[in-house]
Amino acid sequence: MKSYKDLDIYKIAFELSIIVHKKSLQLPNFELYETGSQIRRSSKSISATIVEGYGRNKYKMDFIKFLIYAHASCDETIHHLELIKTLYSEIEVTDLLLKYDELGRKINSFIQYVEKNWNNVIPPQKPEPL
Repeated sequence: MKSYKDLDIYKIAFELSIIVHKKSLQLPNFELYETGSQIRRSSKSISATIVEGYGRNKYKMDFIKFLIYAHASCDETIHHLELIKTLYSEIEVTDLLLKYDELGRKINSFIQYVEKNWNNVIPPQKPEPL
């Protein structure tokens, strides 16, 4: 892995956030700044948190912490989608619910992978003065 962009969970989360953004704009005007804003933030937070965690990947526990945050944002997004499904049956979100459920499983599997296989790295030493 050379970059967070190589992670399947990042790619999926990013693509889904674009779909959710567009789908949220179908909500009634009064919901655009309530539920719409909430779901846009939670869905975009998944990929952003994966990126932030990857930036700390030399420190296994930090990386895991951010992956757990990404998983929590995934759960939050599922919650908002379930609300939309219940309140606005004319807005189809069933496919998104299934995709976010799958993403949550993939994030969880990746967390388990990192817990078992990621090497802890000793923090870098201070450079010697020139």
